[in-house]
Amino acid sequence: MAVLVSLWMVSIALLAVCTSASEHYPASFGYSGVNGPEKWGSLSPQYSTCSNGKAQSPVDIKRDVMVPNKNLRSLARQYKLANATLINNGFSIGVHFDGDVGGFNLDGKNYILQQLHWHSPSEHQIDGQQAAAELHLVHKAIDGTLSVVAVLHEIGDADPLIAKVGNKLVEIAKQKHSATEAPKIALGTFDVKHLERKTRRYFRYHGSLTTPPCTEKVTWNVLGKVRTISKQQLELLKAPLQQACKNNARPVQPLNGRKIELFDELSQI
Repeated sequence: MAVLVSLWMVSIALLAVCTSASEHYPASFGYSGVNGPEKWGSLSPQYSTCSNGKAQSPVDIKRDVMVPNKNLRSLARQYKLANATLINNGFSIGVHFDGDVGGFNLDGKNYILQQLHWHSPSEHQIDGQQAAAELHLVHKAIDGTLSVVAVLHEIGDADPLIAKVGNKLVEIAKQKHSATEAPKIALGTFDVKHLERKTRRYFRYHGSLTTPPCTEKVTWNVLGKVRTISKQQLELLKAPLQQACKNNARPVQPLNGRKIELFDELSQI
């Protein structure tokens, strides 16, 4: 009987885990229960910034704290064709790129797109309103610093980016997740040039990764234009994830005096 109880307790604990401990993640974490966001900082010394950091992400972008900055410029993103792989890392579904896929210049520094992934519901909020999903385009400079472009999505028409990988999402949902290797599917040459849409409005602030180890000094650019995603596509993104991780949004974090800068093309005229 004691053995059955122990096995039951282990099973319950595993249900709350999104990723197993590995070389990349020294401790398992999830989005609820004992491994949830409120506990991340205590799961491993390497995750301590999740609790102790003063510039954490995501945040609630409130209009009364936005500061227009006329020195900001539109995000002139330029992407190229590149080989890509669809990966289910346990806590999100993402597309990872090989080689130089292009990116954008920020304050004289070039940031190259490394990978993109989705969260649902959205992690960032606008005046307390949470969207259905959020796309993160993670860019990295040669010195290792990160800049993320975040795109919020509401339920509506199908998103063309997700449409490109729809069938592959069905396939990867059938693969089993192991402790040593994440399920992945080669996508071949992948085109993200349609993401180069001109940025007429965005919010910039300095924050962190939204998953452990919650590393800070990440420049966030949250686009003001909310895109659409269909209900079916949202389910496709959730299907490969474990039950406890299908809602993979970290709660908003305190600003702690940080500024949120606003770029608005109309105000630049």
